[in-house]
Amino acid sequence: MERHEIVNGDSRLHVVGQGGGSPVVILHGLAGSSTEFAPTANELRDHRVLRIDARGHGRSSTHPADVSRAAHVSDVVLVIERLVGGPVGLIGQSMGGHTAMLVAAERPDLVERLVLLEAGVGGDGDDSSRAAMAEFFHSWPRPFGTEDDAKHFLGTGALARAWMADLEPRRDGLWARFDPDVMVATIAHVDAVARWDAWVRVVAPTLAVFAADGMFDEAAKTELVDRGHDVRRAEVGGSHDAHLDAFDDWMRVVTPFLRTP
Repeated sequence: MERHEIVNGDSRLHVVGQGGGSPVVILHGLAGSSTEFAPTANELRDHRVLRIDARGHGRSSTHPADVSRAAHVSDVVLVIERLVGGPVGLIGQSMGGHTAMLVAAERPDLVERLVLLEAGVGGDGDDSSRAAMAEFFHSWPRPFGTEDDAKHFLGTGALARAWMADLEPRRDGLWARFDPDVMVATIAHVDAVARWDAWVRVVAPTLAVFAADGMFDEAAKTELVDRGHDVRRAEVGGSHDAHLDAFDDWMRVVTPFLRTP
């Protein structure tokens, strides 16, 4: 297992790597971390898999001054250049997919294949959705006293289990590895505009994966695929977090795509 700490401007980035073979980089979604993609990395045995904790998330810097889309893109580019040095298969879920799409648009030399799981061009959030998000994250006990307390509050679903697995144990309890206000500020940049201009510049072969109970309706799925350059569409079960609650489906579609010459 590789562990790397890379500094980019005001942020320290935590990166975990494993395996050998052609490189794959994985980007998680908002309020998640690289930990939730450990099972995916374990299954991609033909690849060297690097999982990045985005700035403001996981074991990377919790309170970066810059949470713009450009900052997130810069982080991924730096990791690829520093740890790989050449093109990778790039996987992103939700916000991480948005970042991955922008990286592919800005640096086509670094992305040979792109996988978007429940991700689009952005521009679909508003003040109301961000207020609801802030209310939810601010409602979390800080800290949770015990694992049972966290389970009672968060529930037992796949996403809840991922959040629980990533809680940071401190002397006074279990703490979330993100700040609610940083999360809201981060997603505001995704919500700001639909970046179709970037999407149409992506030339890497792309797999757009949508979940049965995900966040995209049929019209949105069709538009994304039709306006892309070289896009295949795949449907899986589960929710917006299908890598967690429809894992077998997820691996069934992503593994062969990454292996395709």
